[in-house]
Amino acid sequence: MRSILVRCLCILLLAAGTAQADAPGKAAILVLGDSLSAGHGIPIDAGWVHLLAEKLSREGYPYRVVNASIGGDTTAGGLARLPAELTRFHPAVVIVELGGNDGLRGTPVATFRAQLTRLVITARSSGARVLLLGVRMPPNYGPAYTQMFHAVYDEVARMTGTPLVPFLLKGVATHPALMQSDGIHPNAAAQPKLLANVWPVLQPLLAH
Repeated sequence: MRSILVRCLCILLLAAGTAQADAPGKAAILVLGDSLSAGHGIPIDAGWVHLLAEKLSREGYPYRVVNASIGGDTTAGGLARLPAELTRFHPAVVIVELGGNDGLRGTPVATFRAQLTRLVITARSSGARVLLLGVRMPPNYGPAYTQMFHAVYDEVARMTGTPLVPFLLKGVATHPALMQSDGIHPNAAAQPKLLANVWPVLQPLLAH
């Protein structure tokens, strides 16, 4: 029962966030992610996606940000949700931040690679520009799997010609003061750093 209530709450929060993004007049940036972008364990207005929306507004970029991120989501879940999000928002840019939960569940690397590739191709087929955000697995998953898993982002980016942020949590994951107690999710203090990791690769995709 508790898990059902939590999922319902996530859906309600997602609906609230996307409802504001329905305002016309600005092209959409769609963030398709998991808990790292949904703001797990922190106030929703402290997350890097919200900070991105504030930065765009402050600096005069003609975009609104749609945060279609759901905690626990995988590349398979993203593939199931993406067509409806593309139809609803017609985004100019799609930021794909998925894969962490694939790795935590031990998804075969070949399956992960195929699904991540399909996400990029599906988003691009709508006319959107695409940005990939990479993540890494904890070392306890073994060096062979973690290295192959992380290499998938480079492979998909190179094969599809997609801009890539190699590691969203660069400069954060190795600093306990910037991580929550679970050792997986960054805290509120880390969110500006996450945005700083994304912005240099995202900015060239935007019209000012």
